[in-house]
Amino acid sequence: MMKPMNYAAADLLAFADQLLQSAGLSPDKAQAVAEVLLEGDLLGHTTHGLALLAPYLAELESGKMSKEGQHLVVSDHPAAVTWDGQRLPGPWLVRQAIDLATHRASTQGTCTVVIRRSHHIACLAAYHQRVTDQGLMMMLHCSDPNTASIAPFGGLDPVFTPNPMSVGIPTSGLPVLIDVSTSSTTNGMTNRLHKEGGLLPAEWVMDGHGQPSRDPAVLFNEPKGTILPLGGMDSGHKGYGLSWMVEALTGGLAGHGRADSPEGWGATVFLQIIDPRAFSGQSAFNTQMDEISRQCHASRPAQADRWVRTPGERGLKLKAGSAKEGVALYPNIMPMLVPWAEKFKIALPSAV
Repeated sequence: MMKPMNYAAADLLAFADQLLQSAGLSPDKAQAVAEVLLEGDLLGHTTHGLALLAPYLAELESGKMSKEGQHLVVSDHPAAVTWDGQRLPGPWLVRQAIDLATHRASTQGTCTVVIRRSHHIACLAAYHQRVTDQGLMMMLHCSDPNTASIAPFGGLDPVFTPNPMSVGIPTSGLPVLIDVSTSSTTNGMTNRLHKEGGLLPAEWVMDGHGQPSRDPAVLFNEPKGTILPLGGMDSGHKGYGLSWMVEALTGGLAGHGRADSPEGWGATVFLQIIDPRAFSGQSAFNTQMDEISRQCHASRPAQADRWVRTPGERGLKLKAGSAKEGVALYPNIMPMLVPWAEKFKIALPSAV
């Protein structure tokens, strides 16, 4: 395994923006996509950050990701909105939805936007800090009805995608950023490890005969295996139930999902902004969240060299450190981007 190379965040952002504009995106769309992808790497989500840039460029080139246009409004109520994303870039659509929901939550207390027919939306955790910095809470979940890699608990045939669910919670200090899949692992991680010949940390996948395994190769061998729901062979009914919940909030509310013909890699999105000021008030909310943070940090560590952190704390500290040390880019990412840089005659960023 090659050692990760560090790059200045500003250089990576400019490089990604140039590639996306060269591939046909308008400056506003390119900027939104580049910023969200970079934020994924800043937070340490190396399979859902700039690792997605080369695949996104390929989708733009093939026309499977729309370059131009706007979303269509399917329904519009003061605190409940449904859009058709028209296969436009997911990060740009989600940013647009955040702006709308944030504005409406200021008068309604909450606003929910669901988006059908979005393209892939990258790392969910990458969206939350722009909301929590305003003292707001956001729930963001998605599914991809165009494919399936997770079997229902007790079954062999896949029905679901990893169906990530995320929450951003403001506090008086660092926000709490929760970003988890309803499955034991993700397609991005299993694909990477399979190409590298690596193993998963635990038995997070199941072969085509129903036997648990650490080897992601079982997902590609015949009969093909599946990723296990969160909880694995033992208590996967929990992840199975959460998968159902995300499907209802995304495909169900959007009116577009697994009952429809596949269109290609994409996402159906549920996004909800909640303003604590409309409930008990910002101060009361922060008092409760700050106390939970304090109690978690005060909990005696089970391992002496590993302190108890709040969700997302490690990623936020990685992000803060990148200003001085640069962004540690996973070794396979820049080689994937070299052909695109050559195609568009864009200089590669220099490592720091």
